[in-house]
Amino acid sequence: MFWYKMISTGLLLALHGALQAQESLADSVRHLEGVTVTANRYQEVIPSQRLSGARLEGLNSFSVADAIRYFSGVQIKDYGGVGGLKTVDLRSMGTNHMGVFYDGIQLGNAQNGQIDLGKFSLDNIEEISLYNGQKSEIFQPAKDFGSAGTIYLRTRRPRFEEGKPLNLIAFARTGSFGLLNPSLLLEIKTGRSSALSLNAEYIGASGKYKFRYRKVLADGTTAWDTTAVRQNGDIGSLRLEGGANGFTEHSSWHAKAYFFDSEKGIPGAIVNNVWKRSQRQWDRNFFAQGSFRRQFSGRADLLANIKLAVDRMRYLNPDTTLLYIDNTFVQREAYASLAGKYSLLPDWDINLSADYQWNRLDASLQDFVRPRRHTALVALATALEWKRLKVQASLLGTYVFESVDGRGGEAPAPSGANDRREYTPAVFLSYRSRPEGPLLLRAFCKRIFRMPTFNDLYYTDIGNVALRPEYTVQYNLGLLFEKEYGRGMLSGLSLRADAYYNEVTDKIVAVPKGNGQFRWMMMNLGYVEIRGLELSANLALRPAESMQLGLGLNYTFQRAQDFSSPSDNDAEAGTWGRQIAYIPRHNGSAVANLNWKRWDVNYSFAYVGKRYHNSSNIRENLEQPWYTHDLALSRQLGLPKLKCKLSLEVNNLLDQQYDVVLNYPMPGRNWKMIVRVEM
Repeated sequence: MFWYKMISTGLLLALHGALQAQESLADSVRHLEGVTVTANRYQEVIPSQRLSGARLEGLNSFSVADAIRYFSGVQIKDYGGVGGLKTVDLRSMGTNHMGVFYDGIQLGNAQNGQIDLGKFSLDNIEEISLYNGQKSEIFQPAKDFGSAGTIYLRTRRPRFEEGKPLNLIAFARTGSFGLLNPSLLLEIKTGRSSALSLNAEYIGASGKYKFRYRKVLADGTTAWDTTAVRQNGDIGSLRLEGGANGFTEHSSWHAKAYFFDSEKGIPGAIVNNVWKRSQRQWDRNFFAQGSFRRQFSGRADLLANIKLAVDRMRYLNPDTTLLYIDNTFVQREAYASLAGKYSLLPDWDINLSADYQWNRLDASLQDFVRPRRHTALVALATALEWKRLKVQASLLGTYVFESVDGRGGEAPAPSGANDRREYTPAVFLSYRSRPEGPLLLRAFCKRIFRMPTFNDLYYTDIGNVALRPEYTVQYNLGLLFEKEYGRGMLSGLSLRADAYYNEVTDKIVAVPKGNGQFRWMMMNLGYVEIRGLELSANLALRPAESMQLGLGLNYTFQRAQDFSSPSDNDAEAGTWGRQIAYIPRHNGSAVANLNWKRWDVNYSFAYVGKRYHNSSNIRENLEQPWYTHDLALSRQLGLPKLKCKLSLEVNNLLDQQYDVVLNYPMPGRNWKMIVRVEM
């Protein structure tokens, strides 16, 4: 941890130096940003949910995962604390069906398929967008067609004022849990049409917070009710990113290198009256990626992507009273993509994309078979616009070739046993009521699958090499009303409603192996039907000449039923037809942002209704509803040669005690102070 402290001290000294260097920089002009409502552009057949600009900045969100919880249809699994695992589930289809793209290239995890969104800071994120089905444009890599839902994280692109070759943005945060979080973003103009960016961030925290833990038995009596301090939740992490961007008259390119290194404690679940765990985890992630886009003669476009990644994770459980574990996993990935679009007619485009991805997993587990997977994807897509109707259709071919080393232990699956050839179609439609009109009707149908992860197939004594892929079929019908107003108090209005039906078959789950509950195996058992309704409203208001007010509301209703075991239909404790684990029937959020002169006030509210931690929907498995109120106040300082913003945030204002995941208590009331300096 010594070098972590040295780096954090260096970042703070750099921030201090930046404050002292204001006399050497040109005067900067402050621009008030309007509230960004859910931006739906008509060239997208199925408009996305988006967060950007002032609204993204004002959400009291520490990481990408915190911000995404304000989208409708999304459930976040949060294990608590600054360094706790945070994953996202869209419309109850499972975390592994969600694709996460960073500057246009997918983040991968062949080991367990889960992307920890808590690792990604908002300091250099310019926009977060969420798509159901897939991104509504055909000119994209084949990977973009391969998920049931996608999240796109777009990092900040350098922009320079006239005569200014350098931008510097510095953050310093402190607050609850012993938080120390400085970061620096440096942007350098290297030519008329090229720039470099460098971003460094350190997070250090003790992770300790008080919580109340209470258990009520089925007969209404209290088993225990106590207050304790969450232990072993400390974290020290360093994130470094470097990027290069450029463009010419007919082309553009960008490249990025990313490095993340962390050590953290794993506080674990509170069970059997054990309040402290001693497990530790070390993560070291690196990737380098690049993208190039070229336009030819106004009718043809070419897009090329490439990526190399290495992820190393070490997990240590030194508690010999349980089971001593010291395992190391190393993932390697190589990826390349080429996409070409051609305009047959002004309103008719076709696209052909071909991707190749190679994955390998090494582990220190005994008898581990070191799997390797080659994946080829080919997508053929077309987009047609006729008057007020827009249609997109795609067919994705996925070819998976797998091999293992086969050393030691039980005989592994022979090479090629998990090879797959799958073809999955999708169709998207939208119809506008009149040219440039505010009302849009949209619908889509998509079939897609996800391969079992390496852990599902090969984890020692748990994996099952006979697993089949997990399939989903999605149907969606939606209505969008969006209008901007030039005069009056109301400056913008967006209303959205979507009804959907999803089927998940061959769902991959862990089940007991043999007669005991001590050994488990991965199996294809599940069939789930999901029916849902999403409603959202966004308003942009001008109560006064120098005042802007933004309001956002989201609501989701979901009936996600488990039809895996027809025989398990006991009226009291059965799982047949019951709500699946951790999916609430009702959840929603509200966001308000008020900007007046140099002041900003941001309020956000999140609500999750009751749910069960098991498909057996009995009282013992019931998890109570929870909600949070967050409030932030910030002010721009009128300094002559720089932009400086001071913010105070209070999260969980009413100090509610709750769990998102059973036995993982979340923090109560907590606060942060933030200084943001831009030069």
